[in-house]
Amino acid sequence: MNHILKMKIANALFIGAFFSTMPMANAQTAFPDMCKSEMASTSNMSMQNHNVQMADMTDYQKESMDGMKAMSMNMMQGMMKKDPDVAFACGMIAHHMGAISMAQVELKYGDNADNKARAQKIIDDQTKEIKELTAWVEKEAK
Repeated sequence: MNHILKMKIANALFIGAFFSTMPMANAQTAFPDMCKSEMASTSNMSMQNHNVQMADMTDYQKESMDGMKAMSMNMMQGMMKKDPDVAFACGMIAHHMGAISMAQVELKYGDNADNKARAQKIIDDQTKEIKELTAWVEKEAK
């Protein structure tokens, strides 16, 4: 195995282990089991540096970061699928879950009526697409 590939694998495992200790965002749908990989699902890593950074954030920022972390981990797991069609669908499910999480934070903390309406539209549209992609994954994934 070449050095660059070893480094990419090590980096993916580190990131996976790091994000696996984070709480999941409050997305309306769960990341499908069929999209998960065996990649670094648990870890005993210390989160001290991360916790210090989180302590200085507003509630809005903390919830936004939690959503991004959940999305990143799920996207990495989904994209590790060997079938490119399944990887695409799983990656998009995670991506849409991230959009929903961001939109939920906007609805909770935002003040701008246009952005709040846009956030609700994103939730509605992305929820529909997640259901469609999840149904496809459950039917087509081997």
